Amino acid sequence: MPWRKTKNPYHIWLSEIILQQTRVAQGLPYYMSFTETFPTVFDLANASEEKVLKLWQGLGYYSRARNLHATAKYVANNLNGVFPSTYKDLLHLKGVGDYTASAIASICYTEAVPVVDGNVYRVLSRYFGIHTPINSTKGVKEFKELAITLMDHKEPAEYNQAIMEFGALQCKPKRPDCIICPLQDSCEALKNGKIEVLPVKIKKLKIKKRYFNYLVFFTKDKKTIIQQRVGNGIWKGLYEFPLIESDNIDTDTIASHAVFREIIKNKEYEIIPHQEIPIVHKLSHQHLYTRFYIIKLDTPSKISQNQKIVNHEEICTYPVPILLGNFIDVFFQKN
Repeated sequence: MPWRKTKNPYHIWLSEIILQQTRVAQGLPYYMSFTETFPTVFDLANASEEKVLKLWQGLGYYSRARNLHATAKYVANNLNGVFPSTYKDLLHLKGVGDYTASAIASICYTEAVPVVDGNVYRVLSRYFGIHTPINSTKGVKEFKELAITLMDHKEPAEYNQAIMEFGALQCKPKRPDCIICPLQDSCEALKNGKIEVLPVKIKKLKIKKRYFNYLVFFTKDKKTIIQQRVGNGIWKGLYEFPLIESDNIDTDTIASHAVFREIIKNKEYEIIPHQEIPIVHKLSHQHLYTRFYIIKLDTPSKISQNQKIVNHEEICTYPVPILLGNFIDVFFQKN
């Protein structure tokens, strides 16, 4: 992995932000794209938010990309491009928490602070037979304190990367190969048949269902309408088609809806459901039941301030959620 061959704090920070909530195999191409497009923190700071979001498209958890951009601006403009060199100072950067600060401080500056990620929680809880939930206040404190006593204070970077990799490759979440594990003789979970139940995690997430109905306007001169999402909900700053969020909707309710009427007014139109069964897009905390409706018309009557009329070829340049990106790739290539 390229970030293992450097101690450049910009590259380490970039890799750690990308790999939050993301597998290495998925994150690696994004890391390569970011370092190629933005070789320095100044390049990233000077980019537009739209360009950053477009490059991030498909990684999800888009607040990471916005925090990444904000921190790049702060480091470039307020710190002359020099990242903080201590764990405590790194914590002041937007989007940088305990894990990321520990990784940067230990890898780049040889500070003896342990990195405790999902892999480390798993190794420690299994090896020592700890049943304290890893996502509880008590658990976070307990594992952090244990990690500090175990780490090699002379080689913190090597230790942190080694235990994380051990968790990723050997002490895997499901079906770890305990027979060839070098720690099998002293592992409490293996000894007591607890491999499958450790680590313990409190389930406290309730999945919310939402119903997205996208209006894909399709004019005779091959133009459509997009709008930018605002507010603090999902996909802030990304683009989408005009949206009606409602369950139990059909072409009649669309035809009378204010979002539709504002754009159509008295123009002639045709509404064509794109699919019968909704596409279920699963996020960590909500499931989106999504339908696309193709609205054929000559020209729109009016658009709102945050909407744009764009050519079909142009739509691919805007940052959109992967759900819409997949639709755009298929629909607009065929039409």
